[in-house]
Order: sequence, then C-alpha cells, then structure tokens
Amino acid sequence: MKKVSMNKIGKPRLLVLGCGDVGMRLLPLLRDRFRIYAVTSQPGRHAELRAAGAVPLTADLDRPATLARLARLASFIVHLAPPPSAGAIDTRTRNLAAILPEGATLVYVSTTGVYGDCGGAAFDETRPVRPANPRAVRRVDAERTLRRWARRSGSRLAILRVPGIYAQDRLPLERLQKGTPALAHDDDVYTNHIHADDLARLIALALFRAAPSRIYHAVDDSEMRMGEYFDAVADARGLPRPPRLPREQLRDMVSPMMLSFMSESRRLQNRRITEELGMRLRYPTVAAALAS
Repeated sequence: MKKVSMNKIGKPRLLVLGCGDVGMRLLPLLRDRFRIYAVTSQPGRHAELRAAGAVPLTADLDRPATLARLARLASFIVHLAPPPSAGAIDTRTRNLAAILPEGATLVYVSTTGVYGDCGGAAFDETRPVRPANPRAVRRVDAERTLRRWARRSGSRLAILRVPGIYAQDRLPLERLQKGTPALAHDDDVYTNHIHADDLARLIALALFRAAPSRIYHAVDDSEMRMGEYFDAVADARGLPRPPRLPREQLRDMVSPMMLSFMSESRRLQNRRITEELGMRLRYPTVAAALAS
C-alpha cells in the first residue's frame, strides 16, 4: 500500500459509516495507519467499536441534524451504510454528501444488483447500469450522488460493486436445514461472490490505490449458478442438498427478495481489482474457501 502522509496531530483521520460485519473486519487492517472514527446510530455499540480500535460517534444518516459534527472531521471516508428500505432515492447518502469535505478520498460499497438481469452474460465495469428492483434503484442514486459530490469538491471516489458476501459465519445454513428448494438447472441463474475478509482487504486497498471516480467489481473468480453454491455449502457442512424446482413452482415458496435474486443472472469480471488495486484474493473461489 502507498504511504499516507501524516497530519500535524499524527495519524490521518478515517471516517467509517455503517460499521457492521465488514466494517469490523476492516478496522484491524487500518487502525495502525489511521485514527478511525466509526459512526453508529446505536450508543450501545460504543464499547464494541472502541475495543476494535475506533473512536465511536453517534449519528444517524436519517437525521441530518446529527451529522454536523462529522463535517470536515476526516479526509478519508468509507461508506458502508445501506440505503433506506423504501423510496427511489438514497436519502442517507444525500444527507451524507451534504456535509462531506472537499478534496477527500471516499470508498463507497455498492451492489452488483445495479446491473439487473444480464441473462448470464460475462462483462466488466463498462457495462451500463439497469436496475430492476427498488433496492438497486436506490444504490444507483447513491452512486450518482457521490459522483456529483466528487466532481464538485475535487475529491477521489472509488465505487466497489459487491455481490453476495459470505464467510464462515455467513453461509445459508438455516435455508439448507429447512430444505428450502433451489431453482432447477434449466432455470438457474449465475451468481457472484466475495468472502467478507477479501472485501475488507479490497476496501483498504481502494483507499490507497483506486483511480478517481473508478468503479471496481469486488468479486472473486467463481463462476457458479445459485444452486451450485447451495450444493457446495451443503456438501461442505454435511447437509442434504436442496431439492430443485422450476421457477414457477418456487415462486410461492421463497420471499420476494430471494425471488428477485433468483431472477437476475450475471457473471462479473474482476480484472480491475487485480491489475489496478493489486488484489490477491485470499479466497479466489467459494470452493477454495469451503475447503479451507
């Protein structure tokens, strides 16, 4: 990683918003290089964040008045907070952009869902977005909001488009134990994956190495259909593989959110993260992670 210049009071400051599972994996990677401020809307998390090496701050992206103390606090920002659960715009990111400083570096963790259904096509980051559900529409709004801020403020923005995140403690075990069916092979969709530890490492690399206003596919080298992923996890954990059903039969057996995932098929290429960020995936495939 490139060397970060020190300011007059020591370490440069990093602001982390949305410090959930991935954020907690990120803190150990950066706490020696930055003085980290972790934003939470839950005061009860202060002790956990402090123990992880961050200075906890209580603020709420849904309440703009609570964000004033964050303005100009740090010149490095990691935005992990999800959009609100309804509406066509990401009001949280818009509230954040209103108080962000000039000349900053920001990494935004978005979603591969912004592409919608691609019919199983393989593609790179130059493909236009075509969101097909409200969650993805809000993510596109967030990306555009941050691009406008970056241009206006002379800041450096990196957007990581992230697929399904998994880890040892983030596997679909409950689904498998319940025997929830998966799609029949002829109806199955290609999905993309990234291990949570590799995603945290990618975020850290992007802070130092990302080109301005650059988009990166934060995906591993796997090329799997959704049913194959469930089968691989089941085999690794000694569970029965899920039964397979045609899409029409499965429609009434899964949640609307899962059905939307089962309606989008794409294979994202990840050359930029290896060639531009120098990323060497610790878990290059789901199979490698499960074997370890």
